[in-house]
Amino acid sequence: MKHDAVEKNVGLMIILIIVALSFGTLVELVPLLFAKETNEPIAGLKPLPALELEGRDIYIREGCNTCHSQMIRPLRAETERYGHYSVAGELVYDHPFLFGSKRTGPDLARVGQRYSDDWHRAHLYNPRDVVPESNMPAFPWLFEATLSGDKTGDKMAALRMVGVPYTDDDIAGAKAAVEGKQEIEALVAYLQQLGTLLQSRR
Repeated sequence: MKHDAVEKNVGLMIILIIVALSFGTLVELVPLLFAKETNEPIAGLKPLPALELEGRDIYIREGCNTCHSQMIRPLRAETERYGHYSVAGELVYDHPFLFGSKRTGPDLARVGQRYSDDWHRAHLYNPRDVVPESNMPAFPWLFEATLSGDKTGDKMAALRMVGVPYTDDDIAGAKAAVEGKQEIEALVAYLQQLGTLLQSRR
């Protein structure tokens, strides 16, 4: 039988597996490269302002994305709990993407404006003050560290090179926009804008 020859020949089996995977990848992914909904920003989407951009970097630095995903799947259980499912057009300026797959904590894709700034500050200072059963670590140093803004403009310039439409004015004013601000202010500002464009359309 022909399949016996394939199953007994490891080299041939590997080649056929690679061919099958390559074909599947082409069929699934190549159309997405040219689809409007995966390449064009949704209405109203703008690049993160300087303070929110610094907040995003703090979010990554502190490992928030290892416990919180930012991707709501189009399933009823998820949309009822978190809100509108995630769409590619709201993420076109994200570098890197923070989809995540582990939810030790809840998904944060639509957390923007769901809680007050004071709630977020209390939660980040000591999570158990507002959520007694929380196993999230506290981040008290965010209330002491301040931003210099020395690299903010450079970050924007680098992002502009990969397609994020920052203007010369955005880059020139970046340092002044964040200099002297506490890290907690930047992180809360970042959290408060997450998912608000689609959240408002529900």
